[in-house]
Amino acid sequence: MTEILSGAATKTAAAAPSDVDEAGLIRAAKARTRRRQLLILVAQIVLVVIVLGGWQLGASSGALDKFTYGSPDGVVQQLKTWFSDGTSLGSIWHNIGVTMQETVLGFLIGTVAGVVLGIALGRIRALADVMAPFIKAANSIPRIVLGSMFIIWFGLGPSGKVALAVVLVFFSVFFNAFQGTREVDRNLIANARILGASEWRVTSQVVLPSAMTWIVASLHAAFGFALIGAIVGEMLGAQAGLGQLIAQAQGNFNADGVYSGTLIIAVLALIAEFLVTRFEKRVLRWRPTQLSADGGL
Repeated sequence: MTEILSGAATKTAAAAPSDVDEAGLIRAAKARTRRRQLLILVAQIVLVVIVLGGWQLGASSGALDKFTYGSPDGVVQQLKTWFSDGTSLGSIWHNIGVTMQETVLGFLIGTVAGVVLGIALGRIRALADVMAPFIKAANSIPRIVLGSMFIIWFGLGPSGKVALAVVLVFFSVFFNAFQGTREVDRNLIANARILGASEWRVTSQVVLPSAMTWIVASLHAAFGFALIGAIVGEMLGAQAGLGQLIAQAQGNFNADGVYSGTLIIAVLALIAEFLVTRFEKRVLRWRPTQLSADGGL
């Protein structure tokens, strides 16, 4: 009995340093990750300061024509005017709301349609063969042409902008969903069928989860495409929206107004990217997290 207890104590003592070393490695990896993130943030801030500072210096010294290129202080003043006094199209918040409504609707409709049709064609080869030439033909039509067509069909209201956003989002999500469905491990599908799963259960419980990585990855670009569709549609013709504000600023040769509208769009896109990233982490939280030892990308 004494020998057994002695052996167990020896094993415990031997295992303890290993656990400590592993915990230390994890802490060191996290510390390297935090340092890398801090360095990236500092580099980004420095880059912004250099660009804006150079732009302002060039505009103030006369090296850059303010009428043509605008200036950072002019952009700030334009934003103050829009947010305090409003715009010719109403409150700036109203215009932001119109654009975001069109964008979100186009994003949701296009995503659902892309996922459903992508999985359907990925699962049913005969349907994919029938639809392939039509999808390729529709995807080849320039989006600016579609925007003009939608303006004619739906008028200056939000419907045409939503339709254009849907088209841009649909193809982005569809091709990822289609390819993700085709890449599903056939052994998983075969095993599910052997266990008696119906085609619906195979699709919903095997194919869809397996293709989710592809689908979620496409959402990062999809929201940007939805925003582009709404903005382009508004620039072609609208009663309100950020795209129409930029079009009016362009027509008035107001460079600061163009930059101000672009800046607002960029901020909205970054917020959407943050939300999509959070959604991705939540949906795909089953994936193992890898801590890079060298801190590389």
